[in-house]
Amino acid sequence: MTPPHPPATDNDATDNDAPRPPATDSASATPRPPARRRGRPPRTESAGTRDRILAAAREEFSARGYEKTSVRGIAKAAGVDSALVHHYFGTKEQVFAAAIEVAFAPALDAPDAVAEGPADEVGERLTRFVLGIWEDPATRAPLLAVVRSAVDNDTAAAVLRRLVAAQLMRRIAARLELPDAELRAELAAAQLVGCAMLRYVIRLEPLASADLEQIIARVAPVVQTHLTAP
Repeated sequence: MTPPHPPATDNDATDNDAPRPPATDSASATPRPPARRRGRPPRTESAGTRDRILAAAREEFSARGYEKTSVRGIAKAAGVDSALVHHYFGTKEQVFAAAIEVAFAPALDAPDAVAEGPADEVGERLTRFVLGIWEDPATRAPLLAVVRSAVDNDTAAAVLRRLVAAQLMRRIAARLELPDAELRAELAAAQLVGCAMLRYVIRLEPLASADLEQIIARVAPVVQTHLTAP
């Protein structure tokens, strides 16, 4: 008589229950990366997907510049289908505009630096604020990507000009309440952007290695003159 089989226990894994190894590429015997998702993500994933695309776009524009960056390359870096990039942002120009708006966001607080404090110190406050953004590696890296793309491509330059004019210079001009306020604000911006370009992008010596306080002491009076002189 055949003895009865012992009852199954938790330790008796069947072939169906056993963990299976990940799929591999037969040529390299290494796990294959997950395929990019096609179509629209579930509603709960939308915000995360959009942020991932923007992060990938900033990296691509920074590494390749505007001209050599493609929507397909951004999609590949983000792990999504290129149709999803178009769904969220539209054209490459619109992707660039969205990416630099995020990168440029810290600088958009500059009008508050103009408004707070005595009028005869506005030049120093604005100079310290703007150069402080460039001095911080965390905020400098995305700004470098924006500037390099704008220098290399007319479309990127136009996008940057629209952003600066609409969201930065006009807001600063509105705080001045002086004749020719918009021109004054643009001249002050030209002084600061030029200084930042030479110090952080072109890295022209001795400006690139000069002490930040020394630079502020020399640039701030010029910015002050642009903003408040008769």
